[in-house]
Amino acid sequence: MAKLGLHTFAAAPKWDVPAMRALMPKFDAHKVRVLEIPLLDPAEIDVAETRAFMEETGIEPVCSLGLPDDINVIEDPDAGLAFLKPAFEVASGVGAAALAGVTYGTIGRISGAPRTQAEFDGTCRFIERAARMAADHGLKLGVEPCNRYETHIMNTGADGRAYCEAVGADNVFIHLDTYHMNIEEVSYAQGLRDCGPFLGYVHLSESNRGAPGAGTIGWDEVYRTLAEIGFEGTTTLESMNHVHPAIASALAIWRPVAATPADVIDAGLPFLHRHAEAAGFTYE
Repeated sequence: MAKLGLHTFAAAPKWDVPAMRALMPKFDAHKVRVLEIPLLDPAEIDVAETRAFMEETGIEPVCSLGLPDDINVIEDPDAGLAFLKPAFEVASGVGAAALAGVTYGTIGRISGAPRTQAEFDGTCRFIERAARMAADHGLKLGVEPCNRYETHIMNTGADGRAYCEAVGADNVFIHLDTYHMNIEEVSYAQGLRDCGPFLGYVHLSESNRGAPGAGTIGWDEVYRTLAEIGFEGTTTLESMNHVHPAIASALAIWRPVAATPADVIDAGLPFLHRHAEAAGFTYE
């Protein structure tokens, strides 16, 4: 069976243990088993407090980030690895099994031209090195294809698979996101299937980044395909209800994504459960 997660941007702009503890009754009611912790600034995280919270509640952490604008992993991979190192240390410290997201580049950086072979090769070299560093910390590394307005490096499930196959590291997986798939894929089904065995994590994100069901994502197709391919990983509701200032501009978050912020959790999670059940997709 799969696990249902929640990105903590649905509740707060940065990781906040007291705020998460206050939401535990809702997490229990909606079968939230995973919380995604953004590591845009790993120093913000109290590792001991966070690990204690996870052990106390039984919640599983997964960590995510995107690289900052001043880092170009192709021209200066060492700078990218230096940024990732403390993130890996925090992810491992809080008990996460993976660091995912745009771990291979910068959200919001585009060249204005198609990805070149040199860019593909350079990104592969960086992912390979990052995967080795992740493995040294007992972690898997997720790579998230994003839409064409946020990157030209990796846009689709098929792109993600091409990188995974070229890198050849057994701890690298694809982290798909329905928000980006809505823009880039021929269909949700095709995008999910194109990942093949590398699909490891899925963001359930509405087309407007608000509460699931308040946009145009084809949830029936998403869940039907996840059931058909036998996906048993984690699917995480991601809403930019709150967003860290470091990436607000790159994500083009100019206004509230939900008229009633509480709906992201209170209406969005039950909506996902209904569609999962209808498709025969089972959560723990």
